[in-house]
Amino acid sequence: MPKRFYKTDYETGQDNISLMGLDVHNPVFFIAAVAVIGFISATLIVPEQASAILLATRDWVLSTFDWLFVSSVNLVFLFCLVVIVSPMGRLRIGGRDAKPEFSTLSWFAMLFSAGIGIGLMFWGAAEPLAYYTNWFGTPLGVEPLTEEARDLSLSATIFHWGINAWSIYAVIGLALAYFTFSKGLPLTVRSAFYPLLGDRIWGWPGHIIDLLAVVATLFGLATSLGLGAQQVASGLDFLLGIDAGLSVQIIIIAFITSIAIISVVRGLDGGVKVLSNINMVMAALFLLFVFIAGPTLLITTGFLDNTLNYIRDSVPLSNWIGREDTEWFHGWTVFYWAWWISWSPFVGMFIARISKGRSVREFLLAVIFVPLIVTVLWFSTFGETALYQAQEGIGALPDGIDDVSLVLFHMLENLPRPQIASGMAVVLILVFFVTSSDSGSLVIDSITAGGKLHAPVPQRIFWAVMEGLVAAMLLYGGGAQALQALQAGAISAGLPFTIILLVCCVSLWKGLREDRKALARQLREEKAEG
Repeated sequence: MPKRFYKTDYETGQDNISLMGLDVHNPVFFIAAVAVIGFISATLIVPEQASAILLATRDWVLSTFDWLFVSSVNLVFLFCLVVIVSPMGRLRIGGRDAKPEFSTLSWFAMLFSAGIGIGLMFWGAAEPLAYYTNWFGTPLGVEPLTEEARDLSLSATIFHWGINAWSIYAVIGLALAYFTFSKGLPLTVRSAFYPLLGDRIWGWPGHIIDLLAVVATLFGLATSLGLGAQQVASGLDFLLGIDAGLSVQIIIIAFITSIAIISVVRGLDGGVKVLSNINMVMAALFLLFVFIAGPTLLITTGFLDNTLNYIRDSVPLSNWIGREDTEWFHGWTVFYWAWWISWSPFVGMFIARISKGRSVREFLLAVIFVPLIVTVLWFSTFGETALYQAQEGIGALPDGIDDVSLVLFHMLENLPRPQIASGMAVVLILVFFVTSSDSGSLVIDSITAGGKLHAPVPQRIFWAVMEGLVAAMLLYGGGAQALQALQAGAISAGLPFTIILLVCCVSLWKGLREDRKALARQLREEKAEG
């Protein structure tokens, strides 16, 4: 067996300081806290200027670095494939005798609920319809409202939520899990770079890596929480006639943050695991309802057709050279890649924390390909139903998209028991909202506590509150352009972490290759002795 731990004198939490009952890393916690509080304060004081800076930053990043986002995601996916088929895939997270801490079903539920839950609810019906109707451009410049647009609307949606996105999560998650459980390093992003930087990760290079991870996670989460708040507010307006304005959205964020704090206090087993399992059951029932109540035959044939179209269209959609659909390419694909990258410290660390005992190959196959199956099922069910209603002149969807957060409820309006279905949708969004917030709080707390897994409860509460405040400030500062402001936050935070992601692949390869060689040597020695 390869040597379990790296030779380092560093002990988890040795740079931490105790302050008012807190146990925080110096300087990561303080710099991160000051930066976040500074953003919140600036947005409150000068909201229009803050929004203008965010949107200008987004436009500059999109026009200058679109190639970097797309090529990086392509490389990360190829990297994962190489590791899966290589002998390194046989290595086990936590050592040869390590056993999984959670059942396979609970493991799937937690990684999925934390990963894309709110997004699936928000975009499940809306994204295919947006591409089909040219709400904000069409994929590959296809003519809207045609059969070709219909096919591409679903394949492009699955492309954004499929294996490319989960490859990003998989790389960060595997690096963190392996270097934590197999090599004895703290569960924090800097640990993934030990094979390249050695003990320098405990100094400023490591501080910068962790700070970028905290900022990316906060803004990536805030984007999702903001979208969730908008959709819940629209659902309440649809169901009860409650105004869906900014004040209601902020009240929703405050309410959900309060529930998330309770879950965070209960911890991983008592809070996150229970909510994730509830999520999976509710989501499955909701999916089954739409499948049965919607155009069932069309949805059933769509599972295979959309999968084949996804495979066919992935190559042109992955190309960034000579694109004529610039508006769509920047507004959707580049935004999604930046969003996933900004989420990767959060989802990656959360998946790492629950994946001890899995083999490298099992980890990568599960994290990349199992969500693809769910993605195809989900978007085929909701997307086919929305497109069917739009094409057949049923309800409000044939008129196009006015408010994107209402698309799901307009679709449900034309199915049996619309009030019950819409109410269930609101509850499901809320629970996804909570799992994202409490999971994110646990992750950010671990980073800013120097990798400690059980930091004092007030620290978890602090970061749960900060997440809610950042989401609220993005909505407040964005005003009428709230959706664009949410996107701007994710894109701006995702850019620096893209470089971290690429370097992480190199570091992970180096670490896995060294352990594979050591294991092969040991097996040869054992065979010779036997």
